[in-house]
Amino acid sequence: MVMNFEEKFELYRSYINKNLENYLKDEECAENKIYKAVRYSLLSNGKRIRPILMLATGDIFGVKKEDIMPFACALEMIHTYSLIHDDLPAMDNDDYRRGKLTNHKVNGEAMAILSGDALLNSAVELMLSEVINKMPDNYTRLLAMNYIMNASGIKGMIAGQVLDIEFSDKNISLAMLEYMHSRKTGCLINASIMAGAYLGKAKSQEMDSLNKFSRNLGMAFQIKDDILDVVGSREEIGKSVGSDANNRKSTFVSVLGLEKSEMILKERTKDAIKNLDMFENRAEFLKEMARYLLKRTH
Repeated sequence: MVMNFEEKFELYRSYINKNLENYLKDEECAENKIYKAVRYSLLSNGKRIRPILMLATGDIFGVKKEDIMPFACALEMIHTYSLIHDDLPAMDNDDYRRGKLTNHKVNGEAMAILSGDALLNSAVELMLSEVINKMPDNYTRLLAMNYIMNASGIKGMIAGQVLDIEFSDKNISLAMLEYMHSRKTGCLINASIMAGAYLGKAKSQEMDSLNKFSRNLGMAFQIKDDILDVVGSREEIGKSVGSDANNRKSTFVSVLGLEKSEMILKERTKDAIKNLDMFENRAEFLKEMARYLLKRTH
């Protein structure tokens, strides 16, 4: 039976959730509180966009799900750690995430910081274990791991977070805004696609097309987030709306206005889909994902 986009999306999502549950079980030990705090955020009602993108990319090249899952789940751990830290009072000071109280509101700031630290380290442990267990056939796995960690680091997501803080309540050019978000949001979305491509041993031209797709998709994703912070509702998006304005953040809406932002969002989405032309129907799910993210309400 051929599945439609929604059915396949939910199948990917359930498979990811099951594996995340298994990778970080609730341990009976003296430090049990950290496991509970980590699981509070990691197993919440996330969309799992990034690991789904990695699985879907792997499918293009026939990668077995069990071979790609450790990297997909590691990326979700990194993403979740970044959300926990982003929500802290020293950062965005948010009270809600994914429809419930943020980690620090439930577990305290110290435990929330340690939860983020634990998730980042667990992600590295998980990927390294997969590399070691699959020796000597581990080169593509090392390439995927390296790409993910570079995207998460000081030249990737962290660089974007630094610029996000630096440009709060300051004028920012469109070029700098795009650069900031290509790091803060775009790098992990790019890594989800490119890691899947490395694991699938994609050819040079295929890598180039997927790289362009992921960068357009990442920018579209951020523009949509900026728009939803203005026109969305807390019930739908699962977190406080208007927080960007309250924190005086530089966003596409604050720089370009709502109408222009929506226009660029559609252009970026269209470009992303066109970047997949060479794959024909093999990348149909990724094309549908771009359309889904364009229309999402949360």
